[in-house]
Amino acid sequence: MPEFSVQPNPRIPFTVRHADDDLMVVEKPGMVPTQPGKGHARDTLLNGLFAAHGAALQNVGAARDWGLLHRLDRETSGLVLVALKPHVWDELREEFARRRVSKRYWAIVEGAPAKATGVIRMGIEEVVGRQKTARVSSAGKEAVTAYRVLQSKGAHSLVECKPGTGRLHQIRVHMRAIGCPVLGDTMYGGGAARERTPRLALHAWRLGFHHPATGSAMVVVAPLPDDLIGVCRRLGLRPPEPDAAPERIKPGFRPADSEDIGTK
Repeated sequence: MPEFSVQPNPRIPFTVRHADDDLMVVEKPGMVPTQPGKGHARDTLLNGLFAAHGAALQNVGAARDWGLLHRLDRETSGLVLVALKPHVWDELREEFARRRVSKRYWAIVEGAPAKATGVIRMGIEEVVGRQKTARVSSAGKEAVTAYRVLQSKGAHSLVECKPGTGRLHQIRVHMRAIGCPVLGDTMYGGGAARERTPRLALHAWRLGFHHPATGSAMVVVAPLPDDLIGVCRRLGLRPPEPDAAPERIKPGFRPADSEDIGTK
Protein backbone atom coordinates (compact mmCIF):
# COMPACT_ATOMS: atom_id res chain seq x y z
CA MET A 1 0.00 0.00 0.00
CA PRO A 2 1.43 3.44 -0.90
CA GLU A 3 2.34 5.91 1.83
CA PHE A 4 -0.28 8.65 2.25
CA SER A 5 -0.05 11.86 4.25
CA VAL A 6 -3.45 11.15 5.81
CA GLN A 7 -3.90 7.72 7.38
CA PRO A 8 -6.59 5.74 5.53
CA ASN A 9 -9.37 4.27 7.65
CA PRO A 10 -11.89 2.09 5.78
CA ARG A 11 -14.12 1.88 8.85
CA ILE A 12 -15.23 5.51 8.58
CA PRO A 13 -18.73 5.52 7.08
CA PHE A 14 -19.84 7.92 4.37
CA THR A 15 -22.30 7.81 1.49
CA VAL A 16 -21.37 8.84 -2.04
CA ARG A 17 -24.20 10.98 -3.45
CA HIS A 18 -22.38 11.86 -6.68
CA ALA A 19 -19.06 10.80 -8.19
CA ASP A 20 -17.27 11.29 -11.50
CA ASP A 21 -13.66 11.53 -12.65
CA ASP A 22 -13.30 15.10 -11.37
CA LEU A 23 -15.17 15.35 -8.08
CA MET A 24 -17.36 13.70 -5.48
CA VAL A 25 -20.18 14.82 -3.26
CA VAL A 26 -20.30 12.67 -0.14
CA GLU A 27 -22.62 12.62 2.84
CA LYS A 28 -20.88 12.81 6.21
CA PRO A 29 -22.64 11.23 9.19
CA GLY A 30 -23.19 13.26 12.31
CA MET A 31 -20.54 12.93 15.05
CA VAL A 32 -17.73 12.38 12.50
CA PRO A 33 -15.18 15.21 12.12
CA THR A 34 -14.52 16.37 8.57
CA GLN A 35 -10.73 16.28 8.82
CA PRO A 36 -8.01 15.33 11.31
CA GLY A 37 -7.31 17.66 14.21
CA LYS A 38 -6.57 17.60 17.92
CA GLY A 39 -7.85 14.32 19.35
CA HIS A 40 -8.99 13.09 15.93
CA ALA A 41 -6.04 11.67 13.99
CA ARG A 42 -7.75 8.86 12.08
CA ASP A 43 -11.49 8.90 12.80
CA THR A 44 -12.54 11.60 10.33
CA LEU A 45 -14.28 11.76 6.98
CA LEU A 46 -10.96 12.52 5.29
CA ASN A 47 -9.47 9.31 6.71
CA GLY A 48 -12.35 7.40 5.17
CA LEU A 49 -11.96 9.20 1.85
CA PHE A 50 -8.26 8.34 1.76
CA ALA A 51 -9.13 4.66 2.21
CA ALA A 52 -11.17 4.77 -1.00
CA HIS A 53 -9.49 7.53 -3.04
CA GLY A 54 -6.08 8.02 -1.45
CA ALA A 55 -4.03 8.26 -4.64
CA ALA A 56 -6.20 11.01 -6.11
CA LEU A 57 -6.42 13.00 -2.87
CA GLN A 58 -2.68 12.68 -2.24
CA ASN A 59 -2.12 14.16 -5.69
CA VAL A 60 -4.45 17.09 -4.93
CA GLY A 61 -2.17 17.80 -1.96
CA ALA A 62 -2.11 19.49 1.42
CA ALA A 63 -2.10 23.02 -0.03
CA ARG A 64 -5.53 22.23 -1.45
CA ASP A 65 -6.83 20.60 1.75
CA TRP A 66 -6.56 17.12 0.22
CA GLY A 67 -9.51 17.93 -2.03
CA LEU A 68 -11.94 19.21 0.61
CA LEU A 69 -13.74 22.35 -0.58
CA HIS A 70 -15.50 23.06 2.71
CA ARG A 71 -16.17 21.50 6.10
CA LEU A 72 -19.03 20.61 8.38
CA ASP A 73 -18.93 20.73 12.17
CA ARG A 74 -18.37 17.34 13.78
CA GLU A 75 -21.98 16.90 14.92
CA THR A 76 -23.50 18.23 11.69
CA SER A 77 -24.43 15.67 9.04
CA GLY A 78 -24.69 16.24 5.33
CA LEU A 79 -23.01 16.97 2.03
CA VAL A 80 -19.35 17.76 1.45
CA LEU A 81 -17.83 18.59 -1.95
CA VAL A 82 -14.47 16.96 -2.72
CA ALA A 83 -12.22 17.61 -5.73
CA LEU A 84 -10.23 14.71 -7.18
CA LYS A 85 -7.88 16.83 -9.32
CA PRO A 86 -5.85 19.94 -8.44
CA HIS A 87 -7.28 22.15 -11.19
CA VAL A 88 -10.82 21.09 -10.27
CA TRP A 89 -10.19 22.19 -6.68
CA ASP A 90 -8.87 25.54 -7.93
CA GLU A 91 -11.93 26.17 -10.09
CA LEU A 92 -14.43 25.13 -7.43
CA ARG A 93 -12.63 27.17 -4.79
CA GLU A 94 -13.10 30.20 -7.00
CA GLU A 95 -16.81 29.39 -7.21
CA PHE A 96 -16.99 29.36 -3.41
CA ALA A 97 -15.11 32.67 -3.25
CA ARG A 98 -17.59 34.22 -5.68
CA ARG A 99 -20.50 32.80 -3.63
CA ARG A 100 -21.78 30.78 -6.55
CA VAL A 101 -22.13 27.56 -4.58
CA SER A 102 -25.55 27.09 -3.01
CA LYS A 103 -25.83 25.26 0.32
CA ARG A 104 -29.03 24.52 2.18
CA TYR A 105 -29.51 23.08 5.64
CA TRP A 106 -32.38 21.73 7.69
CA ALA A 107 -32.32 22.70 11.35
CA ILE A 108 -34.63 21.72 14.18
CA VAL A 109 -34.70 24.72 16.48
CA GLU A 110 -36.18 25.73 19.80
CA GLY A 111 -39.16 28.04 19.53
CA ALA A 112 -40.19 29.74 16.29
CA PRO A 113 -38.73 32.79 14.55
CA ALA A 114 -40.90 35.90 14.79
CA LYS A 115 -41.18 35.96 10.99
CA ALA A 116 -41.78 32.94 8.77
CA THR A 117 -39.00 34.01 6.39
CA GLY A 118 -36.10 36.34 6.83
CA VAL A 119 -32.53 37.23 6.03
CA ILE A 120 -30.27 37.52 9.05
CA ARG A 121 -27.50 40.06 8.50
CA MET A 122 -25.35 40.13 11.62
CA GLY A 123 -21.57 40.25 11.66
CA ILE A 124 -19.77 37.31 13.23
CA GLU A 125 -16.37 37.29 14.89
CA GLU A 126 -14.37 34.29 16.07
CA VAL A 127 -13.44 33.98 19.73
CA VAL A 128 -10.25 32.07 20.53
CA GLY A 129 -10.22 30.27 23.87
CA ARG A 130 -9.97 26.68 25.00
CA GLN A 131 -12.01 25.96 21.90
CA LYS A 132 -12.79 28.23 18.99
CA THR A 133 -16.28 29.73 19.10
CA ALA A 134 -18.06 32.60 17.40
CA ARG A 135 -20.43 35.39 18.35
CA VAL A 136 -22.50 38.13 16.77
CA SER A 137 -20.54 41.38 16.70
CA SER A 138 -20.74 44.64 14.80
CA ALA A 139 -16.95 44.37 14.58
CA GLY A 140 -17.15 40.93 13.00
CA LYS A 141 -17.06 39.87 9.37
CA GLU A 142 -20.15 40.14 7.21
CA ALA A 143 -22.44 37.15 7.72
CA VAL A 144 -25.74 36.52 5.95
CA THR A 145 -28.17 33.66 6.54
CA ALA A 146 -31.58 33.36 4.91
CA TYR A 147 -34.16 31.11 6.50
CA ARG A 148 -37.74 29.97 6.13
CA VAL A 149 -39.87 28.11 8.64
CA LEU A 150 -41.13 24.82 7.21
CA GLN A 151 -43.15 23.70 10.25
CA SER A 152 -43.75 24.61 13.86
CA LYS A 153 -45.15 22.32 16.53
CA GLY A 154 -45.33 23.22 20.18
CA ALA A 155 -41.96 24.49 21.35
CA HIS A 156 -39.98 23.54 18.24
CA SER A 157 -39.71 24.39 14.55
CA LEU A 158 -38.18 22.87 11.44
CA VAL A 159 -36.31 25.56 9.54
CA GLU A 160 -34.48 25.62 6.21
CA CYS A 161 -31.38 27.81 6.22
CA LYS A 162 -29.28 29.02 3.33
CA PRO A 163 -26.03 30.77 4.27
CA GLY A 164 -24.81 33.47 1.94
CA THR A 165 -21.41 33.55 3.65
CA GLY A 166 -19.29 30.89 5.31
CA ARG A 167 -18.43 32.04 8.82
CA LEU A 168 -17.58 29.76 11.72
CA HIS A 169 -20.74 28.16 13.17
CA GLN A 170 -22.74 30.70 11.18
CA ILE A 171 -26.18 29.07 11.19
CA ARG A 172 -25.87 28.12 14.86
CA VAL A 173 -24.81 31.63 15.90
CA HIS A 174 -27.47 33.35 13.80
CA MET A 175 -30.32 31.12 14.95
CA ARG A 176 -29.34 31.72 18.55
CA ALA A 177 -29.24 35.47 17.86
CA ILE A 178 -32.92 35.45 16.83
CA GLY A 179 -33.88 33.41 19.89
CA CYS A 180 -34.11 29.99 18.23
CA PRO A 181 -30.98 27.96 19.00
CA VAL A 182 -30.49 24.71 17.13
CA LEU A 183 -31.72 21.77 19.18
CA GLY A 184 -28.88 19.93 20.89
CA ASP A 185 -26.40 22.79 20.51
CA THR A 186 -24.50 22.71 23.79
CA MET A 187 -22.22 25.54 22.63
CA TYR A 188 -24.86 28.07 21.59
CA GLY A 189 -27.82 27.58 23.86
CA GLY A 190 -29.73 24.56 22.58
CA GLY A 191 -28.13 22.04 24.89
CA ALA A 192 -30.93 22.07 27.46
CA ALA A 193 -32.93 19.89 25.06
CA ARG A 194 -30.13 17.37 24.55
CA GLU A 195 -32.30 14.59 25.92
CA ARG A 196 -34.56 15.02 22.87
CA THR A 197 -31.82 14.69 20.26
CA PRO A 198 -28.68 12.51 20.08
CA ARG A 199 -26.65 15.36 18.56
CA LEU A 200 -26.85 18.79 16.99
CA ALA A 201 -30.05 18.81 14.90
CA LEU A 202 -28.47 20.27 11.76
CA HIS A 203 -28.20 18.59 8.34
CA ALA A 204 -26.63 19.96 5.13
CA TRP A 205 -29.17 18.51 2.73
CA ARG A 206 -28.62 20.28 -0.60
CA LEU A 207 -25.60 21.43 -2.59
CA GLY A 208 -25.79 23.30 -5.89
CA PHE A 209 -22.85 24.25 -8.11
CA HIS A 210 -21.67 24.28 -11.72
CA HIS A 211 -19.47 21.37 -12.76
CA PRO A 212 -16.04 22.77 -13.70
CA ALA A 213 -15.54 20.30 -16.56
CA THR A 214 -18.96 20.41 -18.21
CA GLY A 215 -20.41 23.70 -17.00
CA SER A 216 -23.67 21.93 -16.21
CA ALA A 217 -25.70 22.91 -13.17
CA MET A 218 -25.43 20.24 -10.47
CA VAL A 219 -27.87 19.72 -7.63
CA VAL A 220 -27.07 16.98 -5.11
CA VAL A 221 -29.32 16.15 -2.18
CA ALA A 222 -29.12 14.01 0.95
CA PRO A 223 -32.30 12.93 2.77
CA LEU A 224 -32.67 13.64 6.46
CA PRO A 225 -30.78 10.87 8.32
CA ASP A 226 -32.59 8.38 10.50
CA ASP A 227 -31.50 9.90 13.82
CA LEU A 228 -33.00 13.29 12.95
CA ILE A 229 -36.10 11.68 11.44
CA GLY A 230 -36.59 10.17 14.88
CA VAL A 231 -36.20 13.58 16.50
CA CYS A 232 -38.81 15.07 14.16
CA ARG A 233 -41.29 12.34 14.94
CA ARG A 234 -40.79 12.62 18.68
CA LEU A 235 -41.47 16.34 18.45
CA GLY A 236 -44.51 15.96 16.19
CA LEU A 237 -42.75 17.43 13.16
CA ARG A 238 -43.10 15.90 9.70
CA PRO A 239 -39.67 14.90 8.33
CA PRO A 240 -38.88 16.97 5.22
CA GLU A 241 -38.35 15.50 1.77
CA PRO A 242 -35.39 16.63 -0.37
CA ASP A 243 -36.13 18.56 -3.56
CA ALA A 244 -33.58 18.27 -6.36
CA ALA A 245 -35.25 20.88 -8.58
CA PRO A 246 -32.94 23.47 -10.14
CA GLU A 247 -32.14 26.52 -8.05
CA ARG A 248 -35.08 28.89 -8.09
CA ILE A 249 -33.58 31.56 -5.87
CA LYS A 250 -30.73 33.65 -7.19
CA PRO A 251 -27.38 33.72 -5.37
CA GLY A 252 -27.74 35.64 -2.12
CA PHE A 253 -31.08 33.94 -1.30
CA ARG A 254 -33.25 37.00 -0.86
CA PRO A 255 -36.89 35.82 -1.03
CA ALA A 256 -39.21 38.60 -2.13
CA ASP A 257 -41.38 38.33 0.99
CA SER A 258 -38.51 38.19 3.46
CA GLU A 259 -37.28 40.95 5.72
CA ASP A 260 -33.79 41.68 6.93
CA ILE A 261 -33.00 40.94 10.56
CA GLY A 262 -30.12 42.79 12.16
CA THR A 263 -27.91 45.48 10.75
CA LYS A 264 -26.30 45.55 7.34
